[in-house]
Amino acid sequence: MFTISEQDFFSRRCVWVNGPVIVGAGPSGLAVGACLREQGVPFVILERADCIASLWQKRTYDRLKLHLPKKFCQLPKFPFPNHYPEYPTKRQFIDYLESYAQHFDIKPQFNETVESAKYDEACKVWRIKTVSPLGSEVEYICQWLVVATGENAERVVPDIEGLKDFGGEVIHACDYKSGEKYQGKKVVVVGCGNSGMEVSLDLSNHNAQPSMVCRSTVHVLPREIFGKSTFELAMFMMSWLPLWLVDKILLILAWFILGNIENYGLKRPSIGPLTLKNTQGKTPVLDIGALEKIRSGKIKVIPGIKRFSCGTVELVNGEKLEVDSVVLATGYCSNVPFWLQESEFFSKNGFPKAQNNWKGKSGLYAVGFTRKGLAGASADATKIAQDIGKVYKDDLKQKKQKVSTHRRCISTF
Repeated sequence: MFTISEQDFFSRRCVWVNGPVIVGAGPSGLAVGACLREQGVPFVILERADCIASLWQKRTYDRLKLHLPKKFCQLPKFPFPNHYPEYPTKRQFIDYLESYAQHFDIKPQFNETVESAKYDEACKVWRIKTVSPLGSEVEYICQWLVVATGENAERVVPDIEGLKDFGGEVIHACDYKSGEKYQGKKVVVVGCGNSGMEVSLDLSNHNAQPSMVCRSTVHVLPREIFGKSTFELAMFMMSWLPLWLVDKILLILAWFILGNIENYGLKRPSIGPLTLKNTQGKTPVLDIGALEKIRSGKIKVIPGIKRFSCGTVELVNGEKLEVDSVVLATGYCSNVPFWLQESEFFSKNGFPKAQNNWKGKSGLYAVGFTRKGLAGASADATKIAQDIGKVYKDDLKQKKQKVSTHRRCISTF
């Protein structure tokens, strides 16, 4: 009679993948899949949700648009449609991704959550164990593993004193859709990054009364400068000028267009916006209207929170505010440490230890962790597919040569 452990072993379905396993069916995973398809390399994409790009489809607010021009956000080998605007909407981007998957015949394995992935030194293969919502388990065995779960896999919820006793609605920004139901309500938005700014703007547009918590410093830049994308202008200047000088020029232009944001309770970091992005991964806010609302007083900027209590919030300056709802625009984090059993390539925070590092040892790859947005993910996806494709084709060639030699031997015999 089998023991429990033996029963579990034999009940788990094992699948050999004659190519890489890609974990994550977001833009990064789709990009790798498309590039591998072009290389003629088979692959399997595992996705815990029931759709591609679940972050975009299920965890973003309705008014979301791409912050960068579309040419910096398109995936490899498939441009955006010409009729799309310069800054596509959320729905347009999702349609683009679905067309992308269809064009390259990418069909992820949905509803498969990766519980563990470990390299088997004895067999020289990766073993990836998944579980479905119904409890069925599958073990995928492969030569290459591509981690494409990205920088924003899990929400970050801060531990704020008294938040559990607040009594009103408390949601993370990933669950926020629209400010329509908040009309006339007092809402505290915790966080002043791009999400915090946009949620506050949307609440104000729906006649709510948002107060945005700005506990730390933040760079706010105009989305466009003299009719040109700020990002595009920065990329152009960086091809000719040192980073520190580009930072200075951007800050001068931002002051000229936006004024001194510190007059409104927003303090700039001492480090320049691009330097801060490259060294710490902190993205500057691209203003699309929130700053004007802050100037007019329709969005109130408040300092850090000391504690919550029933229906109220106490700030670090001693001020107390009556509040109806709280939106936590407190960001996201990687979930890689929870399932990948590896510590040489990935650090404890779930990012590759070396910046811009896309290739580890033993067939391990990472895509979407460069903190350079969709353009960075696309560049890494291309490199990963080329690297795997070269080895795959060499292996295939050697196998064909062995078969040919074997046939000649038989013929001679």
